[in-house]
Amino acid sequence: MLRDAGCSGKVIAHCRAVRDCALEYARRNPDADYTLIETGSMLHDIGRGTTHSIRHGQIGADLLRSMGLSEEIARIVECHTGAGLTADECTLLGLEARDCIPRTTEEKIVTHADNLIAGTRRVTIDESIASAIHLPRKARKRMYRLSADVELLCNSRA
Repeated sequence: MLRDAGCSGKVIAHCRAVRDCALEYARRNPDADYTLIETGSMLHDIGRGTTHSIRHGQIGADLLRSMGLSEEIARIVECHTGAGLTADECTLLGLEARDCIPRTTEEKIVTHADNLIAGTRRVTIDESIASAIHLPRKARKRMYRLSADVELLCNSRA
C-alpha cells in the first residue's frame, strides 16, 4: 500500500522502524489492540507519498478513508504528528480544522513510537522535541506529556 501511494524506500523503512517500536510498547500493555497498532504504525506516513509537509497526516487519513479502511486506522494516521494537534493548531498551520489529538491507547502508542524514530534510528524524546521546532510550543510540551503517558500505560502492567 505504501509503494502504491508513492512512498519512497526511506519512508517505508521508517514505517517499519516505527512499527517495531510501537509493537514493543503494545506487548507491554495487554489491553492494546496489537493488530491495530501494527497496521496503523505501518501506514502512519502513507500521506508522504503525496507530500512531506505537515499536511501528510490529514492527507494520509483521507486516503485511507477513501480506500475503505477503518476509522481507527485513519485516526492513528491523522493524529500521529508530534503529540497530535488541536483544531486551532491545525488552522494556524494551514491545515483543515480537525481535532487531531491522539486519545486511544493505540493512537498514543503509534504517535509516541513515531516520536522516538528519526529515519530508522531510535532517539530520545528530548531529541525528538528539540527537532520539532516547526510545531507550536504547546504541541511540543504535549509531546513530553504523551511520552510520560505512554510509558505509564505500557510499563505499569509489565
